[in-house]
Amino acid sequence: MTIYVDVVLMENLMMNYIILLATGLILKLKLKHIRLIIGSLIGAIYSIVAYTGFLEIYSSFILKIILSIIIVYIAYNPQSVKTLSKELLFFYLTSFVFGGAAFALIYIVKPQDILMKNGLFLGTYPLKTVILAAIVAFVIIITAFTIIKSKLTKKNMICEIELKLNNKMIKTEALIDTGNMLKEPITNLPVVVIEHTLLYECIPKEILNHLEDIIGGDFGKISEEIKMKYVSKLKLIPFSSLGKQNGMLIGIKPEYLKIIKEEVVEVKENVILGIYDKSLTKKGEYRAIIGMELV
Repeated sequence: MTIYVDVVLMENLMMNYIILLATGLILKLKLKHIRLIIGSLIGAIYSIVAYTGFLEIYSSFILKIILSIIIVYIAYNPQSVKTLSKELLFFYLTSFVFGGAAFALIYIVKPQDILMKNGLFLGTYPLKTVILAAIVAFVIIITAFTIIKSKLTKKNMICEIELKLNNKMIKTEALIDTGNMLKEPITNLPVVVIEHTLLYECIPKEILNHLEDIIGGDFGKISEEIKMKYVSKLKLIPFSSLGKQNGMLIGIKPEYLKIIKEEVVEVKENVILGIYDKSLTKKGEYRAIIGMELV
């Protein structure tokens, strides 16, 4: 069976491009197609080297890792090692899924024309078969990751919390947010963001309804009695999320916080409640946000 190098190059260039494109879409990256093409071309050239056996180091595990890092770096231009590691992980996951789906379809269409050489699956099947396999694999990958992400968001990333503040008990649903790294700057305690309306039974409405005034140092709408009782307990927490840069939250320390997830209860005493004066969601799926550190 005759295999042409240019065909191997074109097939691998197309496969690599679709894998990089799918990975970028899954991670919601800003993609530049010229970078994807260059990264794909590097991978395709490596495939030619592996196919011809021109260099004996083609099978080196370390070389393959280095090559993957180069491809991902060129394709997505990550700005940190953490971002690069995440993109590399998803690149591998996508490659595994893509390879399995694509090879399964090619095998079904033309099983008699497939062989393996130097770790590569080769064949004389038409290029349209490769294109069809690539499209099917692409759809499977995007659909699978969309479903998985949806399941994680809806089920695994929501928990119930119960807190005690001023001898009052409050229960609500909370989102487990990996991006919530808020800390109270003086005590360095983790911050749980919570909607202010949930605390009406625990803290006077005079405070909760005038959070912006208090942050600005205006206590004119707060009675002297409430001011004397509560102001010393309040904390200022800087943040740069929730759609606002360089913002501030009013915080207060509860007696304790319980995190209830899948019948497992964790009690946290050293936390701060960051009081948010708006709704966190339009439909009220959750009314608090906690960080992964607390789970």
